[in-house]
Amino acid sequence: MGHEIERVALERGHTIAGFYDSMTDWSTEVLPECDAVIDFSTPDTAPAIVNRCFELNIPVVSGTTGWNDKVVVAREKAIRESKSFFYASNFSIGVNILFEINRKLASFLCTIADYKVAIDETHHIHKKDAPSGTAISIAEGILKECKRYESWVLNVNRLNNIEGQIPGKEEPNSNEGLIITEKEERAISISSERTGEVSGTHCIRWESPVDSIELKHTAHSRAGFAYGAVYAAEYIIGKTGVFGMSDLL
Repeated sequence: MGHEIERVALERGHTIAGFYDSMTDWSTEVLPECDAVIDFSTPDTAPAIVNRCFELNIPVVSGTTGWNDKVVVAREKAIRESKSFFYASNFSIGVNILFEINRKLASFLCTIADYKVAIDETHHIHKKDAPSGTAISIAEGILKECKRYESWVLNVNRLNNIEGQIPGKEEPNSNEGLIITEKEERAISISSERTGEVSGTHCIRWESPVDSIELKHTAHSRAGFAYGAVYAAEYIIGKTGVFGMSDLL
């Protein structure tokens, strides 16, 4: 993403003030001269990066996922201290259109009990978090529209090529002798896969005994995310508050 953002920023006439791969690399002399910082780092480092930008009053755009609880804290701090913070789980224009269609479809189907929803997502092997922030945003969109679902759950048995223990509720491989509780019925299942250099694929499936409806977005490269991030940086310069892709669009 760093290389893609550099390419797009230069293409749009910007100058790159600096690259930082660790917090110890940050130059306090260069940063105050920036118009904005774009963060695509890791869940462990993103909070410190955002806070450093707040301290220096530099608008910050973050596309790092996997630090959900601390994003809420950062948003509250940005509002309280009049900082400039733009956050999105996915900067693709196409994905954000998918978010809107997803909510509309959920509002149609939530009243028809025969339709059950599930989400599948696939990303490159370097992505650390699962499920993806985009998949969580899709699930949250459904939860807002469809009150018969109360939460989402990571389908552990379908995880592919993801190292380490990822918290989630394990779903059995077979329905033989299985009793599904009401709580399980009210959870949206998310399945994650990490393979190759896939830029990102997300699919929402509504299935009934008689048919299936699918919404699917496939990113062909990371360029779409980079354009969205640079557009976001251009957008927040001179503004204070918390912003997202809906504001940009």
